Amino acid sequence: MIYVVDDDYDVRTSLRFLLETEGFDVRTFRSGTALLGSSTRNRADCLVIDYKMAELDGLELAYRLRRLDISTPIILITGYPDQGISAKASLVGVRQVLLKPNLDGNLVDCVRNAINAPNAADQS
Repeated sequence: MIYVVDDDYDVRTSLRFLLETEGFDVRTFRSGTALLGSSTRNRADCLVIDYKMAELDGLELAYRLRRLDISTPIILITGYPDQGISAKASLVGVRQVLLKPNLDGNLVDCVRNAINAPNAADQS
């Protein structure tokens, strides 16, 4: 199961379509708060989280998930490239940072690699 967290409906819908087309089961969340409030927040095989969201950004969400001992691999997506984003993301346990809008093949490969990595949950 892949969880996608993005506050943009169109992005959530297109990412869900892309991942489902590749055979993944996908659940979407409109915000980090929605994911944190979910009783199933720790059941994903991989999390795809947007960086810039209105109420809780992707780095803060990743940090809070790690504080809850949720070790699911996280892929951060962003349309706002920032020289320090990869370093900041690594510090909060993000596996990979990908740039929008050209996610298609890269995202699918990253999700597959995250799920299939030995001890994937321990490599965050």
